[in-house]
Amino acid sequence: MIERIYLQFGASSTSSPLEFNPGAATIFVGPNNSGKSRALIEIERYCRRGKITDSFHRIISKIEFKKLSEEELALILSRLVMENVEWTSTQRETYVSKLYNGTQIERKAISLTNLRARVSEAHIGDHDFNALLDLFTIRLDGTRRLNLLNPVPTSDLKSVAGSVLMELFQKDHLREEVRRIVFDAIEKYLVIDPTSFQQLQARFSDVAPQDEREEKSWETASVEFHKKALSIEQMSDGIKAFTGIISTIVAGDPIVTLIDEPEAFLHPSLAFKLGKEVSLHTKKKQSNLFISTHSASFLMGCMQSGVAVNVVRLTYKDGMPTARLLPQEKLVSLMRHPLLRSTGIVNGLFYEAVIVTEGDPDRAFYNEINERLLAANDPRGIPNCLFVNAQNWQTIREIIKPMREIGIPAAAIGDVDVLKGEGQNWTRLLNAALIPESTIQAMSTLRSHVFKTLEAKGDYKRIGGVNVLDGHERAACIDLFEQLEKYGLFLVRKGELESWLSDLGINTGHGPSWLISMFERLGEDQESPDYVKPNDGDVWDFIGSIKKWLDNPNKNGL
Repeated sequence: MIERIYLQFGASSTSSPLEFNPGAATIFVGPNNSGKSRALIEIERYCRRGKITDSFHRIISKIEFKKLSEEELALILSRLVMENVEWTSTQRETYVSKLYNGTQIERKAISLTNLRARVSEAHIGDHDFNALLDLFTIRLDGTRRLNLLNPVPTSDLKSVAGSVLMELFQKDHLREEVRRIVFDAIEKYLVIDPTSFQQLQARFSDVAPQDEREEKSWETASVEFHKKALSIEQMSDGIKAFTGIISTIVAGDPIVTLIDEPEAFLHPSLAFKLGKEVSLHTKKKQSNLFISTHSASFLMGCMQSGVAVNVVRLTYKDGMPTARLLPQEKLVSLMRHPLLRSTGIVNGLFYEAVIVTEGDPDRAFYNEINERLLAANDPRGIPNCLFVNAQNWQTIREIIKPMREIGIPAAAIGDVDVLKGEGQNWTRLLNAALIPESTIQAMSTLRSHVFKTLEAKGDYKRIGGVNVLDGHERAACIDLFEQLEKYGLFLVRKGELESWLSDLGINTGHGPSWLISMFERLGEDQESPDYVKPNDGDVWDFIGSIKKWLDNPNKNGL
């Protein structure tokens, strides 16, 4: 139904506002408070009311709807209950009823004559068009999803179903579809128990009912069957949420579905399955799905469904919103690359920035330093930032390049011996930082000179790094480091990870053993006089220098 969406802003303050064809599924990702949930609310409001209100709409500027043929409109109307009026009627208004939002029966007056006359215009703002679309729009958010399959009173089987359970109970093909999806996810069969006479209950059985009669009757065999099944009250919140969302989408029969943080209450494996199933169902029904998520697992489920998925990354920082449509082929590459999967780099989509280190001890240490800066409200601290580690400095490039190519600021931290990388290793790192080719050539010449002077000093990495040089040689080295930092590549000038906070007297090896001793010395009780807090200089300023690059709206390398 929705053919094109226009936002009020683009990838930067100078970019054109983003516009895109939503297709079957659109996933909004980004940091907290970036506008993801707000986008869903505005899309829903536009579908139901058909107009933009400047005081309300801050993200969506316009929505274009598909121009339907009379046949397509007739097909949509056939999904409604129409009261005593045929499609060919010339009566001004027809009353239509539908299970609305999966939770209640909604009855609306619609002029079929008007709809027929304007169907090829998809006239947004027209009462009848939006009244029709309103019935087919579902938004699921918050804890409500835990209660979607609560027991409900039975009702007249001849009337419009007044609940998800009643709709599933009445329509065997819908119940079978939900049952298949639920079994694939949790290896239990969803069944609907009518044996209390007064209400319907969702239950979960280890075995499928032998036939419709065993599930839906009040006979002894049916009673015994349902006794052995678990009630939904006995299931986890994750299973309640998963089953409730799937059931509501299938039974509610929406054209526009909006789900806010569907991963809430779900284990990552269930989030993955949910993403895959809702995407497949939306494609099958030729409807539009809009989702706001913080879950890499859910996103991967959507992407691996085989459905063409739009991923829109929203950010909001220093009063400036941005919106960027992420290339699907690059996201698929992120999810398939073994190194990138192992580092959890897909989670970077939900942060303002990513910092990549050489190894896990580096990641843990720099992350702890940053946390202490943030806890002290120190302006050098980097909020909403994900720290990840590569296998070594040579593989840092494999992480920062795809992140930067999709618009996520990704800084890199390495020891000073990154300078020993020659030929392709060095140029690949600079290429990954998106440094222009002419600049790479000049920096490579300078790197070769600096490395030779450092190497002549012996074990420069462990005896001081840049500090082993003086005069013009030291100035040349610092100049190279400063050029790298302009592109988000930060080398430890003192030499290596273990050179930080030397005044604490940590002299126990390298890597994990050094890290354990360092963490013990840093302390964990903030009230203790021995707890190490941020100070001037040293690693605290180093993190601050990364913060400056990340905060620069005109940063190089992005």
